[in-house]
Amino acid sequence: MEDIASTDLEAATTPEEEPRSFEASSSFPIVGNSHIEPVEDTIMVEEPRRVTLKDYSSSIVPQFFTSIAQPEVQAQTITYPPSLIQLIQNNLFHGLPNEDPYAHSATYIEICNTIRLAGVPLNAIRLSLFSFSLSGEAKRWIHSFKGNSLKSRDEVVEKFLKKYFPKSKIAEGKASISSFYQFPNESLSEALERFRGLLQKTPTHGFPEPIQLNIFIDGLRPQSKQLLDASAGGKIKMKTPDEVMDLIKSTAASDIAILRDRAHIPTKKSLLELTS
Repeated sequence: MEDIASTDLEAATTPEEEPRSFEASSSFPIVGNSHIEPVEDTIMVEEPRRVTLKDYSSSIVPQFFTSIAQPEVQAQTITYPPSLIQLIQNNLFHGLPNEDPYAHSATYIEICNTIRLAGVPLNAIRLSLFSFSLSGEAKRWIHSFKGNSLKSRDEVVEKFLKKYFPKSKIAEGKASISSFYQFPNESLSEALERFRGLLQKTPTHGFPEPIQLNIFIDGLRPQSKQLLDASAGGKIKMKTPDEVMDLIKSTAASDIAILRDRAHIPTKKSLLELTS
């Protein structure tokens, strides 16, 4: 009885194995009455476009034609008088070695200061009109930058001076200032004017005013130094920089008056000149 019971219990607890479906377990289609054909995945490959020589030779229109960007202003439109453009183009900078970029910039700023436009800042005027003041090599240089890339007046001035007044010119100008001396037939006023010209030619010389005065006085001839010492009532270098500058200006002004008087002194003419 125990064996029969155990046999019946095993039969009850063990499920019968269901017949495996060939369709469910097989990855292959059934070939028979169903007539199911295999489906193949079709991948469409796009052929690359043919690029001909004509495609390479087609012209591309640039997005920007100028390197200087149009400044953002509050005014809806900017209209410059033709006379202003004419004044600017009368002061052209060509990029030649003998041209002074600082002098050109100073004159350009003076011209731009003659106009005021509502809603247009002064720097915006100086930026948009700067290219009109260039010609030749300098004009080609300003257009060599990426289109619409120069967006501020300071950026344009920095690149302009770096190009046409490099460090080599700065060193040359500083050497001319530090080695200044008065010419034999040069008056004090003429020497002062020439020294000021050297300072203006290299505005980035870096010499403070006391050093400038020492360089100027040390470069004078003994006669001019004695004249300044007499004006100072002693050694002129014992005065303050402001006092020294005033004494040099007043002495140079007296020197100019003496030169003017000498120019009007009548000279004796020879008998031949009188006969003629």
